[in-house]
Amino acid sequence: MVAAKKTKKTHESINNRLALVMKSGKYTLGYKTVLKTLRGSKAKLVIIANNCPPLRKSEIEYYAMLCKVGVHHYNGNNVDLGTACGKYFRVCCLSIIDPGDSDIIKSMPGDH
Repeated sequence: MVAAKKTKKTHESINNRLALVMKSGKYTLGYKTVLKTLRGSKAKLVIIANNCPPLRKSEIEYYAMLCKVGVHHYNGNNVDLGTACGKYFRVCCLSIIDPGDSDIIKSMPGDH
């Protein structure tokens, strides 16, 4: 019971930080633009939904490993990730270019 509460708390804090990035930072939504930002080494953090196709997920992780960028596996599906971003559509993956006022890049434990 305690573990479930802790995961919910971290889930909410990630959503709050993500909302702050959407408001004050720079980001790209979607697979193609995530790969573009990784190739151009602009991305600081990549977030992937948990129902992202395995081939796509492994490709993004490979690019991120080459660029030495942290990857966070979001604890929800693409509908939840889209809602957390404040959008009315599904988001499979997103890259954060500039976190703005948020401390989302420093706060992700063990992803770097």
